[in-house]
Amino acid sequence: MSTDLIDYGLTDRADRRVTLRPVDDENWRAVADVVPLDEQRDFVAPSAARYLLLSMREGVWRSLAVYADDEVVGHVMWGYDSDDLTYWVGGMLVDAGQQARGLGRASVLSLVRWLMERPDCSAVRLSVDDSNVTARRLYASVGFVELEPDGDGDIVAEITRDRAGLPSDPV
Repeated sequence: MSTDLIDYGLTDRADRRVTLRPVDDENWRAVADVVPLDEQRDFVAPSAARYLLLSMREGVWRSLAVYADDEVVGHVMWGYDSDDLTYWVGGMLVDAGQQARGLGRASVLSLVRWLMERPDCSAVRLSVDDSNVTARRLYASVGFVELEPDGDGDIVAEITRDRAGLPSDPV
């Protein structure tokens, strides 16, 4: 699956265009430097550098840079689980100085829509720490439904084509 610019015309609260782009030779340092708020470090990696390494070394995840206009403001990654035939969202970070501007919501919506356009995608899943109330609220607001805890005690949430507001057959 080729990844170019992912752009659904979504904006943040400052009316900046939010896009997802491949991590490449020009932006990887800016992506690696993305860090969460201190109080979020119980839920996510201390920087996007860890997620970039996971993408490079494990072969399961694919990293994307989150942009607001032409500025790197975050990281998100996705993967495909051939065992349960679902796509997964992981490693989402919005830089501490960029939070509370609608970037996380626009990023999740863009990634979910892009994944749902794949003919083999009927659902997208993610896992979230039970005590991460802010993230759980965000995911529920875009249509994710909580299912059950995974093996690590995180809650698995899922969004299907109908809950994403997309037709049941991809275009």
